[in-house]
Amino acid sequence: MELSTFLPIAAVMLATGLIAGVIAGMLGVGGGIVIVPVLEYLLQYTSIPSDWRMNVAVATSLATIIPTSISSSRAHHARGAVDLPLVRSWALPMLIGAFAGSLLAARVHSRTLALLFGAIATIVSIKMLLPLDQFKLRDAAPRGFGGGALAATIGAASAMMGVGGGTLSVPTMSLCGVAIHRAIGTASLFGLVISLPGTVGYLFANPDATMPWSTIGLVNLVGVALIAPGSMLTAPLGARIAHRLSRNVLTRVFAVFLLLVAARLLVRSLRV
Repeated sequence: MELSTFLPIAAVMLATGLIAGVIAGMLGVGGGIVIVPVLEYLLQYTSIPSDWRMNVAVATSLATIIPTSISSSRAHHARGAVDLPLVRSWALPMLIGAFAGSLLAARVHSRTLALLFGAIATIVSIKMLLPLDQFKLRDAAPRGFGGGALAATIGAASAMMGVGGGTLSVPTMSLCGVAIHRAIGTASLFGLVISLPGTVGYLFANPDATMPWSTIGLVNLVGVALIAPGSMLTAPLGARIAHRLSRNVLTRVFAVFLLLVAARLLVRSLRV
């Protein structure tokens, strides 16, 4: 890639990291909800085959979530917003689900991933926008076998979409009676639980296509190196913003952002 092409791409990746960090800290989504579509667009200017761009975007996003989740969860934990007993209950099945999801995603067509990502994000955003603040399925998040199955599902789906888990775990915990600020803080730590095994699975993926030297398995190392530092830097800022917002405002912000990203991905996946 020529320098004149690389520099604009690098600048966008750096900016994406800064923005993703704020969103990760504020919404507990790991930043993947913005990193995936941006990377998928930028990768068209690289030598990565078109059929694998979405897969590489998802894998690279998940790798950047590792340091971002550490930074974000520390900031939320300092404010007492991380439910550690729930994390201990869900961590192992979520980890196993994330690893399985990353292996499965390496065998799924790029357009299918975009459709899955967009559909789930749309459902989640609509639920958050509707006046259902008092609606909940349970008074507490499930533990035991039921909680483990739910955690494994969240882990698998999140790894396949390249997000840290907040996209699914925040509304799930909200439906189970967990306050939105605590759900977001806990989801930030779930991001680490999901991103670690998910990234390992993507690193060992063996796509049937020739990848550039900077991509190991499905993880683009240049993308990780450019995005991760910025997201780590701004994640604590996002956490501070989240704790200054009211519950209703924070919920609406979460929902509107998801809806915009979902619309873009659904258009892409359904394009002829």
